[in-house]
Amino acid sequence: MQPVDLKGLLLDYAGVLDDPGGSTSGVPPLFEVVRCARRSGINTALVSNADSLADPGVTELFDVVVLSGAVGVAKPNAGIYRLAARRLGLEPRQCVFVDDLRRNVVGAIAAGMVGIHHRDVASTVTELAALFDLELPI
Repeated sequence: MQPVDLKGLLLDYAGVLDDPGGSTSGVPPLFEVVRCARRSGINTALVSNADSLADPGVTELFDVVVLSGAVGVAKPNAGIYRLAARRLGLEPRQCVFVDDLRRNVVGAIAAGMVGIHHRDVASTVTELAALFDLELPI
């Protein structure tokens, strides 16, 4: 079996991207992780069941933003993950999806993605660093 070249990082917003972790700077640590991933050539997407984002500036961190309120399909439906991958120009199998809700991770896996169940910043960053073979800040 051929190893898959992971090229896409998809993250949920509430409970994942906005997780303050141990940060004292006021900036959630996963913001810098997304920046590092993009600088390394990884395509990034924000995938949320929100209708809109409280901080529209967050969209600048990502290549693609998929909000269920705008696209008419919500997590954990496989369609939202496939749509995000397609908008990134990738196959679902090339993508890693991170969410704090297990059912959403299961939905991403069913769509063909690698799924990470976010429990805390440190463990999520450790998993992402291993999957993408990158040095990532915690």
